Amino acid sequence: MNTDAGMVNAFVAGKTELDTATTEMIRRRSELLGPAYRLFYERPLHLVRGEGVWLYDPQGEAYLDAYNNVTSIGHCRPEVVEAIADQAATLATNTRYIHQSILDYAERLLATMPDEIGHMMFTCTGSDANDLAVRIAQSYTGGTGIVVTETAYHGITQSVSEFSPSLGENVDLGPHVRTVPAPDSYRMGAGMAEEFGDAVAAAFTDLKRHGIKPALFICDGIFASDGVFDGPAGFLKHAVAAAKAAGALYIADEVQSGFGRTGDAMWGFQRHDVTPDLVTMGKPMGNGYPVAGVAVRPDVIEEFGRKARYFNTFGGNAVAVRAAAAVLDVIQKEDLVENARKVGNYLRERMRGLQAQYPQIGDVRGAGLFIGVDMVANPETKTPDAALATAIVNGLRDEKVLISGCAKAANVLKIRPPLVFTQDNADYFLAVLQRVLERTLT
Repeated sequence: MNTDAGMVNAFVAGKTELDTATTEMIRRRSELLGPAYRLFYERPLHLVRGEGVWLYDPQGEAYLDAYNNVTSIGHCRPEVVEAIADQAATLATNTRYIHQSILDYAERLLATMPDEIGHMMFTCTGSDANDLAVRIAQSYTGGTGIVVTETAYHGITQSVSEFSPSLGENVDLGPHVRTVPAPDSYRMGAGMAEEFGDAVAAAFTDLKRHGIKPALFICDGIFASDGVFDGPAGFLKHAVAAAKAAGALYIADEVQSGFGRTGDAMWGFQRHDVTPDLVTMGKPMGNGYPVAGVAVRPDVIEEFGRKARYFNTFGGNAVAVRAAAAVLDVIQKEDLVENARKVGNYLRERMRGLQAQYPQIGDVRGAGLFIGVDMVANPETKTPDAALATAIVNGLRDEKVLISGCAKAANVLKIRPPLVFTQDNADYFLAVLQRVLERTLT
């Protein structure tokens, strides 16, 4: 099984014949940027422009973007572009000076959270946010032990990479980290919630047995890298209760499931009626501008704030906050949470209709505009089929529709379009998907 998320839907040099121009760009990229970067698709894509749900190559060919949650309200959204340009032309400075916009935005964002969450801290990336959240949690609990799901991705800083198992076997997990199987309702069945909660409890017990005091349980609200597991709504309660019983805090990583993505509410954890101790966010927050943050219970941050000085030159700077505020404006004014719910439901219903025709579609799941399609070799045994998923992802790319893949077995189609995706966009996507399935499976 492929446990390296970077190798799901990745370009492999020499495997596919490419045109001369693409080959030369890849050569220069490797020469200048080094060997650690990865490219999407068997035939990598050269993009030069974006608008709404569309991306364009140098020849002006349009690609339907059904994957990029970073630009959550659409590529090159005019309101965000104008906010960034206006603020950059007025004042670009940091949080050690008093500024009104950061206060207004923090107040608006905290208003979308449970009442227990009372403070907002700003960073540049989701990795930064999770790094800061872990520091706070470890300070509060006095422990270091962390429990995550076995294909989770939470970031790339040194401390966060130690609990991001999806980075692959060559990125070592910390000795203070334990992993648990993802809450796979397709394969676990009706007892999934209890089974997942029991696994979290056992992981904390194992940490204690090895002299490691628990600090936190962290998961994203849709288990994006594990295979997109959405429900049933409320199942997360058992795992959170297990973490609390062990003396650990619960961190809700909302980098992928937040800002209305799941369609039920602003935040993925709200689907499960649980209250986090800390909430981390990133990517979609600035629609591509680097801004992220940590929302936290006041009692959790109190001692850390007394003892440790927090400062981030670019985190929450005036330009970043204007970009983030513009994103929130659009989400609220255009009711994009509801759009995610409505269009997402439509997409899943239509894709489930394809299962009778294509039994290799083992499961269609997700919430809002975050959808996972579990491709299997045998629907009776539910055996994952990574090769089939890869063929479909690359078949769609060749038809100018962009998605990706995920899961421990690399067999789940990961569909995650911008929140402005319409029913017409969904119909276009479904028509192309049907063609690719027909060609691939018959």
